[in-house]
Amino acid sequence: MRLDRFLSETTELSRSLAKKALHREEVEVDGEVIKNPATQVDPNSRVMWKGLPLALVGLRYVMLNKPSGVECSARRGRYPLVRELVDLPHVERLQTVGRLDVDTTGLVLLTDDGQWSHRVTSPKRRFGKVYRVNLAEPLSGVALDRAVADFAAGIQLEGEEKRTRPAELSMRTPTEAELTLHEGKYHQVKRMFTAIGQHVVALHRESIGPLTLGDLAPGEWRELGEGEIGQF
Repeated sequence: MRLDRFLSETTELSRSLAKKALHREEVEVDGEVIKNPATQVDPNSRVMWKGLPLALVGLRYVMLNKPSGVECSARRGRYPLVRELVDLPHVERLQTVGRLDVDTTGLVLLTDDGQWSHRVTSPKRRFGKVYRVNLAEPLSGVALDRAVADFAAGIQLEGEEKRTRPAELSMRTPTEAELTLHEGKYHQVKRMFTAIGQHVVALHRESIGPLTLGDLAPGEWRELGEGEIGQF
């Protein structure tokens, strides 16, 4: 790895600022002051910046219980970002693995491992995502039977060429549904219920594949263990 890239990945310095730090002779590699940004370093190299030892941060995998009013986007807008709730070095490199709407709560995964993120979200791998859906009006009887059949067959959403993939719908109470999806289209859950004449008033993701929130409170997070990471 180039030295300027190593510095940008282990400090708050950008690549251009890293080059300036090198020019100011602030960086040592294995006890020698280095000014060339193209100098190659490896995991065994001892790199110091202004007397502080630097080390690459490994790949991170995080589970978080997203509260309402927090965005899953990469850039700050009206609302705080979900990654701002995570206290880890270089948190800006973490990306959400499938987004939730700002008013939707529940399980969010964050990582800087792009290949793992793709495995989790790929419809081909069929990792189910379970949602708790609160409806404005009760859904029961014939209307429920029709909705279950429609969701299983796939819903034709407005503006979409293809129907949704088969989804499993059941009711916990007359106004609280459980929905399992195997894909993640834009506003999909809300649009599916709108298509059958129902209005979603609250939405919460409970699980992704084998991972569930457990006892994580809203706004809390934890890093995944190796066994959990390896399930995808």
